[in-house]
Amino acid sequence: MKPSDGYIKYIVNLKSGASSGKYACRRFCRYLTQHGYNVRVATTTSLEHACELSTDAAVDPGCALVVAAGGDGTVREVAHGLEGSAKPLLIVPCGTENLLANELGFDRWLETLVRTFEGGVTRPLDMGTVNGKCFTSIVGFGFDGDVVGMVHRRRTGHINHFDYVYPLWRTFWGHRFEPIAVAVDGREVFDGPGMVFVGNISRYAIGLQILHHADFSDGLLDVCIYRCAGRIRLVKHSVLTVLKHHANCRDVIYEQGKHITVRSPSGAIRTEMDGDPGPPLPVHIEVLPGAVQCMVPPGAKPAGIRTRIARSFR
Repeated sequence: MKPSDGYIKYIVNLKSGASSGKYACRRFCRYLTQHGYNVRVATTTSLEHACELSTDAAVDPGCALVVAAGGDGTVREVAHGLEGSAKPLLIVPCGTENLLANELGFDRWLETLVRTFEGGVTRPLDMGTVNGKCFTSIVGFGFDGDVVGMVHRRRTGHINHFDYVYPLWRTFWGHRFEPIAVAVDGREVFDGPGMVFVGNISRYAIGLQILHHADFSDGLLDVCIYRCAGRIRLVKHSVLTVLKHHANCRDVIYEQGKHITVRSPSGAIRTEMDGDPGPPLPVHIEVLPGAVQCMVPPGAKPAGIRTRIARSFR
């Protein structure tokens, strides 16, 4: 990309993330301006505002690139605004987990951002919709939804990994595994107590490879269902997931598809979507193949558990 190609829309969520991410955000913006690029910075006032900003950039012929600096929610809404556009998206990870950024191979180093920008490598990113609302990474039902719901009810500002400790502990002892039914491409694959994950990326929180075979550009969504009715089985599933042996376990159902429905006779099942509270059941999930063009670090790979744990202490 050359400065003559057009301006860069730099969408920033000032409320997102750790200081290391914000530091890289400022330095990368400075790098672009020092190299002659016309950078137009816009700060978000809400997630809806982030989507509006990127939607405007998507239809502006003078805009050559959109940069999203924030957490998973900000990136999701910016990507939503760019859906169907050929305009590339570059992510500056500033959130707590940065699920999609980590999957694409990003970290919080300026050098990685510069290498990505100068390399010019783009890959199509599939997105999904849950009852019409977009997501970029993963949707969880049951235990996971309870944890995320408690984190957000207790939230007073920026959160970090330690804000999940108490909700995880409380949910572990208090969660009831309600019946849940899942159908993939019109075929019912599960009906019973358990946990369900549907998504587009292979690694979830702290790098757990729950959706082991997921590829964010294959035009499919991956579904992982844990048969689980109590704490002992939950511990077993957790250990096998850490060891990356869960996908072939007889208590786990693993599917891929384009249309997924999740329902339950219970009204108590909570959902999460890209780390935010999601809609109530029932839900219909669809894939949007190649919805966004994302710039990615050349040759980069998703960050694993050890790498993500180490980053959480920086």
